[in-house]
Order: sequence, then C-alpha cells, then structure tokens
Amino acid sequence: MFRNGFLLLLLSVVFYHEHANAQKKKETLLSEKVTQMMEWASKRSVIRMNGDKFRRFVKAPPRNYSVVIMFTALQPQRQCGVCRQADEEFQVLANSWRYSSAFTNKVFFASVDFDEGSDVFQMLNMNSAPTFLHFPSKGKPRRSDTYELQVRGFAAEQLARWVADRTDVQIRVIRPPNYAGPLLLGFLLAVIGGLAYLRRHNLEFLFNRNVWAFSALCFVLIMTSGQMWNHIRGPPYAHKNPSTGQVSYIHGSSQAQFVAETHIILLFNAAVTMGIVLLCEAATSDMDIGKRKIMCIAGIGLVMLFFSWLLSIFRAKYHGYPYSFLMS
Repeated sequence: MFRNGFLLLLLSVVFYHEHANAQKKKETLLSEKVTQMMEWASKRSVIRMNGDKFRRFVKAPPRNYSVVIMFTALQPQRQCGVCRQADEEFQVLANSWRYSSAFTNKVFFASVDFDEGSDVFQMLNMNSAPTFLHFPSKGKPRRSDTYELQVRGFAAEQLARWVADRTDVQIRVIRPPNYAGPLLLGFLLAVIGGLAYLRRHNLEFLFNRNVWAFSALCFVLIMTSGQMWNHIRGPPYAHKNPSTGQVSYIHGSSQAQFVAETHIILLFNAAVTMGIVLLCEAATSDMDIGKRKIMCIAGIGLVMLFFSWLLSIFRAKYHGYPYSFLMS
C-alpha cells in the first residue's frame, strides 16, 4: 500500500510539473504574439497579413486579443473601387484607435488582400470583397461578427459602432481635416455674390418662376433618389465580386442601396419628369401642331420607357412584387 501511495504521489508530481511547463510555454507563446502584434501596430495601424500570419496570429491559440480584419482586393488589376474607399475608412478607424489615449492590446486591426492571402479567402469560403470580420479573443466568430457592409455602409463611424458592440471598446473617430466642403461652399457663395453684383441693376432673374422651379425640381430629385441616406450610412459606390469580377450597381435588398443606384434612380426620375414637362408644353404651347406632336410623342416615350425601368428596379429589390410594365 505504501508503494501504491508513493507511485501515486510520483505521478502527481510528474503531472503537475508537465502541466506547469505547458502553462508556462503557453504564456510565453502568448506574450511573444502580443509583443509582435504591438510592434506591427506601432508601425502601421492596419497590420497587413498573409496566410501564414493569419494562421499563426489569428487562428492558432493562445490568443487574448481580438482582431478586426478587412478582407479586400486592392491590386489595380482587380479594379475594386469600393475596396479602396472602404480601405480609407478602415484606415481612419484604425488610426483613431492607435493614436488614442485608450489604446491597448485588446483589439488589433488588420487586412488580408486577396492577392497576398487567397488561401485565407478559400479557408473562410469567402468570395466577395471588401468584407469585415471580427475574430474574438475567445471562441469562434459568430454570425454577428461579420459586418453587414451592404446594410450599414463602410463609414468609419459605423464600423466603430460595430467594433464597440463586439469588443466593448469605444473608439472616437477622428478624421483628418477636410477643407474641400468649406472651400466649395465659399466658392459657390462667391460666384453667386459676383453674379448678383454684376447684375445689381437688373435682378429680375431672381423673380423668374422658371429659375426657382428648376432649382426646386433639382432639390426634389436629389432628395428622392436617396442622397441623404448615402450621406448618413456611407454605402459603397458599387459591389464587385473578386472571384468573378462581376460588378453590381443595384443592391438586391430593399434594406440597402449603392451610391451608383441612387445616381441611376436620379437620372430615371429626371427623364420621367422631362417627359411630363414635354407633355404639358405640348398641351399648352402656342407652337405649330407638328412640333407639338413631336413633343407629345417624345414625352410619352420618355415616361413609358424610364418608368418601366424604375418599376423593374423596384421589382428586383422588393422580391415578389407582381406588377411590371413593358419589361420585367
């Protein structure tokens, strides 16, 4: 019995020693990984990763830090304009975190380019870019760890809210000063003031109904096409699949839109409006009957054609809508 107790004690000592060595090795490896990530982050706010770095510092344990990764395709041959725009916003977010007083090793920002880490794209079954994923410090990524880019857009402020929701890290987005808006507004005011000064003795154009009607119509077309939604959400201009190269200008969901989509809607609404104006002019104008017929035919054609296109876009976004006109 004494021998059995001695063997049990010996096994316990050996097991404890092996467990302590394993734990010490794990802590050493974790310290090395954190130190390396901090060194990279000190040089670049967004750490560039390939397949080897991704597997070692993101997928492989141990890890006590979260990593927010943008999967992108920035090479010129990929022709992904959205990727470049999203990369600029991601850089703004990462810089805001890196140079803030609250910066810690709790969260790191990284990017994987398709041409530098195509194996990572294959590993994650990813076929579109840009895509933002959060890899938590513990456990596997959940569905909510994938950023809804097409719904929320890629503005740095929207990304910061998502990061705060996933990591509890509050990032105050600080953008570099942009003087384009104030300069453009100043230039516009200067032009208007200059024109008013040159025509200070004849300001009848300010009371012209056509001028005010055209200005009001432009404002209505801009607002009804979704420009304010773009300003708030910051959606991508379009979406390009890096695998197939196919570019989508119309979002397939009724809950989101692309910037290009709003431009298309703006032009189509303007064409329908032009058709209505031509029909009104044809009915009330004093021109000869031949010109009025041409205006009437052109107006009907514009209204029918572009309203049909508008309806087809509506059907594509609101799946199950039963009605169409001229084209499906």
